[in-house]
Formats: sequence, structure tokens, C-alpha cells
Amino acid sequence: MWIRSTLAYRVSFVMTALGGLLVTGLDFVAILLMFSQVDALGGYSLPEIAFLYGLSAMSFGCADLAIGSAGRLGTRVRDGTLDTLLVRPAPVLAQVAADRFALRRVSRVVQGAVVFGYALVATDVAWSAPKVLLVPVMLLSGGAIFASVFVAGAAFQFVAQDAAEVQAAFTYGGQTLLQYPPTVFGTELVRGVTFVFPLAFVNWVPASYVLGRPYPLGLPGWAAFAPPLVAAVCCAAAGLAWRVGLRSYRSTGS
Repeated sequence: MWIRSTLAYRVSFVMTALGGLLVTGLDFVAILLMFSQVDALGGYSLPEIAFLYGLSAMSFGCADLAIGSAGRLGTRVRDGTLDTLLVRPAPVLAQVAADRFALRRVSRVVQGAVVFGYALVATDVAWSAPKVLLVPVMLLSGGAIFASVFVAGAAFQFVAQDAAEVQAAFTYGGQTLLQYPPTVFGTELVRGVTFVFPLAFVNWVPASYVLGRPYPLGLPGWAAFAPPLVAAVCCAAAGLAWRVGLRSYRSTGS
């Protein structure tokens, strides 16, 4: 319904999508400005950082497109309109994801794909069958990891009710973090996003194998192929948190 509503005004949709494409592209423009003054950032060249940027942008963009609407759950909890979703014969999480579905968010995926395409052409990688197969695995696993963070953040809003900005710190903030190489951050921060909130498995760890770079924190070589397992664990944990949060919901009575 929301897609049909959006496409009913196609010129408006195209203009909004192009505007979103330009706005999200400013992140990469900032990186280009940095490289106008330096030759490397944390030991990584511009094409290598574009590789990281493209992976994180596409993975996050897919998750944001699919489940990004969950960030508004706190509003429904506060005003009691979540009750209308509970009485419908459909999963609540699916309804939350579809609520005011914003097709314009596809612009982030497109922008990330453009940067990633540049990285594939410009990066000097000794491609092999495992590396080629790992690229789509990274994209799917990264999208699942980000989606689990969105769901876990939505579950937290059952308790906090006004925690959209906290959720954004781990979703949008995490995506921005992953645009840069781990070598520019402190060890404790890298350790936190590897073992506590495993966002490093979106691109840092598997991309180290593809680019031939040292693994963050000296992780073993097999860690590059762990993103599907990490994504499965994250989704299971997020699903459990969602069920617990939903069961704890108490209507406002309005």
C-alpha cells in the first residue's frame, strides 16, 4: 500500500530519491576531501576505504529499507496505537516493518553500490573463488546483522518508550563507523564492535581477507568466513529480545 502511495506521485518520488542520493553521497565526499590532503588513512588507500564504505552502505541500506520503520515503535507504544497491530491477523514485527514503508531509502543502497563498483574497479585485489563468493555473503550477512540491531533497538523501546536516538546510535552510528578502517580507532572500541556488538563482521573482518589486510585484533583467518554464523546468532538474539519486549507491553488504555 505504501509503495503504491509513493509511486502515485512519481516525479515527487524521483526528486526525493535523488535528494537522498545526494545527501548520503556527502559522506563519501567527506572521505574524498580527506584524501585531497593525505595519501592513506589508517594505512588504507582510497579504493580500499571505498570498498569498506560500499559494503557498509549497501548492507545498512538493505536493512534500513526492510526494517528501518521499527525506529518509530516507541511512538506507538506511548500513544497506544500499537494495540491496532496486536489485533490484526499478521505478525506484529512484519506490520511494524511495513508501517509507512519508505521506498526512498533505496537511494542509500544505490549510492553504496556506485561507490562499491568504483572500489571493485580501482582496488588491486588478487581475486580467487573464495573471495568472489565472500562478497555476496558479506552483503547478506551484513544486512542481517544490521536488521537484528534494528529489531533489538525496537524491542528496547517497549521498555524505554523514547529510545529512537539510542537505537540510531547503534544503527546509523555503526554504519558511519564501518565506513572507515579499524586502524583509525582505539583498540577498546574495535574490541567492543567485534565481541559485544559484532558490527565488525559486516565488513572489517571479511574485507581484511579480501583486501589482504591484517585482521582486527589479530583474529584467526577463519573469522573472515564467520559473518553468516554471527548474523544467525544476532538474529536469534534479536528475535528473543523482540518476543520478550512484546510480552512485556502494557497498553495505555487509550
